[in-house]
Amino acid sequence: MKNAGRLSRRQILAAAGSAGLAALTGCGGGDDGGDAKDLSKKRNGAMKEYRAGERFKATKPLSFSLLHNNNPVYPRKDGWLFWKELTERTGITLKPVDVPLSDYEKKRSLLIGAGDAPFLIPKTYHPSEVAFVSSGAILPVSDYTQLMPNFRNKVRRWKLEPELDSIRQSDGKYYLLPGLHEKPKSGYSLSLRTDVLDRLGLGLPGTWDEVYDVLKALRAEYPDRYPFSDRWSTNTPFPAAALLSYLGQAHGVRAGWSYDNISYDGEADEFVFTGATDAYRQVIEYLRKLVAEKLVDPESFTQTDDDAVKKLLAEKCFAISANPQELVQNYRYNLEKQVKGAKIEMVPVPLGPAGPVVLGGIRLENGLMISSEALKSDSFVALMQFTDWLWYSDEGQKFCKWGVEGVTYTESGGRYELKPGISLMGSDADAPKDLQKDYGFFNGVFTYGGSWELVSSSFGPDEKKFQDAMAEREQLPVGPAHPLQSAEQEQASLWDTPLRDHVTQNMLRFVLGKRPLSDWDAYVSELKAKNSDRLVDLHNKAKDRYQKENG
Repeated sequence: MKNAGRLSRRQILAAAGSAGLAALTGCGGGDDGGDAKDLSKKRNGAMKEYRAGERFKATKPLSFSLLHNNNPVYPRKDGWLFWKELTERTGITLKPVDVPLSDYEKKRSLLIGAGDAPFLIPKTYHPSEVAFVSSGAILPVSDYTQLMPNFRNKVRRWKLEPELDSIRQSDGKYYLLPGLHEKPKSGYSLSLRTDVLDRLGLGLPGTWDEVYDVLKALRAEYPDRYPFSDRWSTNTPFPAAALLSYLGQAHGVRAGWSYDNISYDGEADEFVFTGATDAYRQVIEYLRKLVAEKLVDPESFTQTDDDAVKKLLAEKCFAISANPQELVQNYRYNLEKQVKGAKIEMVPVPLGPAGPVVLGGIRLENGLMISSEALKSDSFVALMQFTDWLWYSDEGQKFCKWGVEGVTYTESGGRYELKPGISLMGSDADAPKDLQKDYGFFNGVFTYGGSWELVSSSFGPDEKKFQDAMAEREQLPVGPAHPLQSAEQEQASLWDTPLRDHVTQNMLRFVLGKRPLSDWDAYVSELKAKNSDRLVDLHNKAKDRYQKENG
């Protein structure tokens, strides 16, 4: 864990608090927030002084273009209260360019490539921004964070410098303004039928050894059934993507949805090939044991989500992977209708060899790119101030999530309640209005990140219990910045996909017993033949080069 807490001079300067006079004119010494560019002629509509915690209000009406990821669950409406209230509060009118959710990444690339991208390009997941860096089509936003006091304040207070360091490019800058979380937010874990466990005198498992014991007891009681039948194996890059992800976390390794060929070993201060590590092998060995002893349904790795849920509802199994929304709105709701006295709970991710940890880097979320064309606007400073308020201020984040107090919600003592007649994600099936569909709030284009108080304000009792437990766990070290140069990126992409495919195929073969675990060394040799060592060397050389050049 040598590098986990190391801060460069750039990072320390980037954490400075608010926008002073020198910052507002763009003067600086070349560190984050100051690239010596004169912004004095780009202040049309900007506030003379704008500080963290202060509402942004343009000094004259302005409009900015925005790429809008149009979600079919709540398609955009011109009449949303969100647009009207936003303009009244800030003086800014957003001009959305709608792109269907299913086509968002492709359309975004075409617009940027043609030079037609809107100024604001949200809903971008790192490292998607890397493809647009060399062309100069997007701004190195780290050069302009002096205009964003709320962003900088949260980075400093929440000690997010290492996470930002991990998304810097070879020039030492970052080109994405990510969503910032105060605490890690976890998504998936194991859920079990607690009424069945109670009847057998079994408690909820807190470790993977205890999971094994509980599944063994269930199998002994119901020898004609698999205790655990899982989902999230179709339409994903990995079979049993959720299970592998949280089981991998318990072993301190990225697997399933979180899998990446390259992982950072904090103790050795180097990158390693994930699919060849001892921790990844232990994940496979554990799953192989469960399958071999008929504790996990082998169809878990191939069946559809619907088939998996049907088995749960038909009591052909008693455990399944869950997230809080699926737990409440699908499993529990339907079980209670079909099985008298049925109860189901999701446990905090059971502990494994890595102890009480969560994966590193999950406090950053998808974020915004800003078109380089925006810098040519005489309202550029106002654009950055507005962006800072809407996406990074406490007030802006609360507005995006809950709407207008007294109209869409009430708040008392940190507790938020929707106004009568308004539903959110099915919270009131009889409500005539929906916070997302009818008002435009809780929109994924604008709602992400924030303080734990705000993020947790929408949790139901189950999710609050789960997230509070997970938030207490230690975050594994974030890998240091190791940006690849363009030629290296091209080479890495040629190696990356065949290696990922080989890891996935052989994980499934090992787990299902189609390849013996005694073949592990042969499998690692196969990875090397597919250039796993050369891929690792590429990333370690990039890490060393970046540290040498940037300190």
